[in-house]
Amino acid sequence: MSDTRPRTIFFVSDGTGITAETLGHSLLAQFPERSFKQVRAPFVDNIDKAIECAGQIREAAAEDGVRPIVFSTLVNEDSIAALHQADALFLDLFERFIGPLETELGERSTHAVGRFHGIADSLNYKHRIEAINFAMAHDDGVSSDGELAEADVILVGVSRSGKTPTSLYLAMQFGVKAANYPLIPEDFERNKLPGELHRYRNKLFGLTIAPERLSQIRQERRPNSRYAALDNCRYEIEAAHKLMRRENIRWLESTTKSIEEISATILQTIRLNRPGF
Repeated sequence: MSDTRPRTIFFVSDGTGITAETLGHSLLAQFPERSFKQVRAPFVDNIDKAIECAGQIREAAAEDGVRPIVFSTLVNEDSIAALHQADALFLDLFERFIGPLETELGERSTHAVGRFHGIADSLNYKHRIEAINFAMAHDDGVSSDGELAEADVILVGVSRSGKTPTSLYLAMQFGVKAANYPLIPEDFERNKLPGELHRYRNKLFGLTIAPERLSQIRQERRPNSRYAALDNCRYEIEAAHKLMRRENIRWLESTTKSIEEISATILQTIRLNRPGF
């Protein structure tokens, strides 16, 4: 019989810990019935910090009564050895992949601490920063015609359908310049797209959402308002669907999808192939 006591999960890295945490979350999501307590341990870039981290792992084991699980991307062998002095299930993400890559490529990796940070000087990093600035500057319809020409994708949908977070995720992860435009009742009354969007129909991608979920989200922002009323949300969603169908806009129902799924679908649909690192 499995031990169902809550376990502490450590994400240990000599850098930001994003790699360890992202892969760790993907793996832990396969066990939705289990309860986990998460501890982030970034910038463990010397042996003293590794020893200190090992102490934290021991404390968690004593408190939980069951050994912790550690997702690690450390590359320094001394730091790894110090960390392994604690009793835990260690999942060394680099160890599992670096060896096979070295064999396949016929050369030894750098094993350099914090190597990921060298990306700050790369063209990909520059594109991501530019894309983030673009997304922030072109949020909620704040765009001129000339500026829209720079966009890789223009997200359209009713207010609070997920356009802004999706725009920022596309920018941060893939360097995609995403503008977004809200579809509002005036657009439905005019029976046309807002602004100059018709000129960029090939860049448009629609996001829609279940009216019930939209009403819940809007209630948090403007409780008991006409804006958040369920019947109004139903009207706006239905009108948006009609408009997007008439204008032949590709669109996605986002209610039950994660932002990662939404972004992957958008990238696939608009045929953008950007490195997400």
